[in-house]
Amino acid sequence: MERRSFVKLMALAAGVAAAVRGFLGSGKSAAAGKFDELLSSEHIPEKVRGDMRYRTLGSTGEEVSIIGVGGYHIGVPKDEQEGIKIIRTAIDQGVTFMDNSWDYHNGESEIRMGKALRDGYRQKVFLMTKVDGRTKKSAAEQIDESLQRLQTDRVDLMQIHEVIRLEDPDRFFAPGGAIEAFQAAKQAGKIRYIGFTGHKDPMVHLRMLEAARKHHCKFDTAQMPLNVMDAHFRSFSHKVVPELVKEKIGVLGMKPMASGVILKSNTVAPIDCLHFAMNLPTATVITGIDSMDLLKQALEAVRTFKPMAANEVASLLEKTARAAQEGEFEPFKTTQQFDSTALHPQWLG
Repeated sequence: MERRSFVKLMALAAGVAAAVRGFLGSGKSAAAGKFDELLSSEHIPEKVRGDMRYRTLGSTGEEVSIIGVGGYHIGVPKDEQEGIKIIRTAIDQGVTFMDNSWDYHNGESEIRMGKALRDGYRQKVFLMTKVDGRTKKSAAEQIDESLQRLQTDRVDLMQIHEVIRLEDPDRFFAPGGAIEAFQAAKQAGKIRYIGFTGHKDPMVHLRMLEAARKHHCKFDTAQMPLNVMDAHFRSFSHKVVPELVKEKIGVLGMKPMASGVILKSNTVAPIDCLHFAMNLPTATVITGIDSMDLLKQALEAVRTFKPMAANEVASLLEKTARAAQEGEFEPFKTTQQFDSTALHPQWLG
């Protein structure tokens, strides 16, 4: 190897090592204390029943499965019965957390889930869905439509979807904003808990939390991308998760493989991605499952999961450091590809 190439390689290795050390911390600083919490989820109350693990959802006291069925992907199979089969098989294997949204496949995902939760399955799950409306009127209409499609009179968790703009928190909490529809629905018994989701920038999540404090409101949950790439770029795990842990707000991880995009980096395996996300203080890791093979993969990840040692976390971060630098494999942060409300602004109301 030429000396110049060798020097560049050593410099890169040193940079990666420094980044990993920065993530892990020395164990003595305040920042290191925060990341000690992130390195292992052992401090989250957890129970094991059979091959499934269950964790406590923030301060709600609810127990949810460590893995959740992503609602978008339930609408992917052309055959409706395949989506229903995936949901029911997951529940039969101990999965309780069901994710969905008013806008997934123009409502088809909710319709399929509603059919799957017949015959006693509804009572076995913690059901969550999301709405896009930013006004009281639009949010209220979407909440009712979701309940109708899901064939239920109440969902366990309703979240405001795609909080991805800096002004979204202002719209949500404004007079006549969606918060009024959420509070009215909760009072009417249509929803039990309230949360929000987003995938663009951790600063938007922090603004949402700040706005909630200003309006004397506490969210029960917050959902965000948590994966092996996120740790290096616009990191929700660095900036948002410690705040959620401190406020005892349930952490919902999503996009552990970014719909397979992360796997295209050829740096980590699917099981690594799921284990990394489970190792964070996530109550549930919501993953896309549009085939029985992917369901088996998710269940195997749960069965083989063990809290990861610091050197195991460091190894995954080292493998993904270079690929993650520009957000290439997290397009939901850097493009509008995943921004459904940007493509359909009328949904916001």
